[in-house]
Amino acid sequence: MALSRTEREQFLAEPHIAALAVSAGEDRAPLTVPIWYGYSPGGDIWIMTGRDSRKAELIASAGRFSLMVDRLEPTIRYVSVEGPVVSTVPALREQLVSISSRYLPAEKVDGYVDDAWKNHGEQVVIHMRPSRWVSADLGQV
Repeated sequence: MALSRTEREQFLAEPHIAALAVSAGEDRAPLTVPIWYGYSPGGDIWIMTGRDSRKAELIASAGRFSLMVDRLEPTIRYVSVEGPVVSTVPALREQLVSISSRYLPAEKVDGYVDDAWKNHGEQVVIHMRPSRWVSADLGQV
């Protein structure tokens, strides 16, 4: 059964690890990789990645990407969303703290952020405006 708009937005707002997919060009399957993301219902999705990463280059070239999140319990549920990039800006340390806090235990955030900020190279934040949704709750198996 398809999810309502409220259900799908709330599900996407939960801290799932997404599968990001972006066109990798002619004669190539899409690049598909796991990624942390930020989202609040009704807003844009944002991701953070290396400025010179393959992800960033492919997203810039395609001008859009998709994310898919899922779970198995208490029911099998998924949301897939795609849309255009609306901005790409240099990342701020505060954004790294925000995204890390979404996924890591509080006591691990500072150490992770310090290491990532120092060792992962220059990062960008890419904002995507959700324009197409596919979602379902397949019930319990």
